[in-house]
Amino acid sequence: MSKTKEIQKQMMEALKAKDSARKDALSLLLSALKAKAKDKREDLTEAEEDAIIKKEIKQTRETMDSAPADREDIRSECQFKLEVYQAFAPEEMGEDQIRALVQSVLDQLQITAPTPRDKGPVMKHLMPQVKGKADGKLVNQIVGEMLKG
Repeated sequence: MSKTKEIQKQMMEALKAKDSARKDALSLLLSALKAKAKDKREDLTEAEEDAIIKKEIKQTRETMDSAPADREDIRSECQFKLEVYQAFAPEEMGEDQIRALVQSVLDQLQITAPTPRDKGPVMKHLMPQVKGKADGKLVNQIVGEMLKG
């Protein structure tokens, strides 16, 4: 079952259970998915669904971070949305997995004594492998640490 259909199913369950907060969060996520599918004029692939869900999570985090300190209502609403969205988010790669992947890229490129100058070629080979599976900031941080030599 596609994530869009699963979200739709859970939204209907929340509606029947009169859980309006969960229904609203799922409705927003479903709207984003359906809008993209409508623009594309065909069903979304799993990778596209994952990308949209991650985008919604990122936007919700930004909203929560930019909310004024005295607006606890906004912060708690965003926190609830994040919890709902996380259930549908793809599994992220851990630090150890990223480090192993960076090491394999270094081996492929035959870089035995990595320096900060090697970052460009390493990132060029690494990013397509981690796209959508790992946080870009974390990948950049790990590559920077490993290239200090």
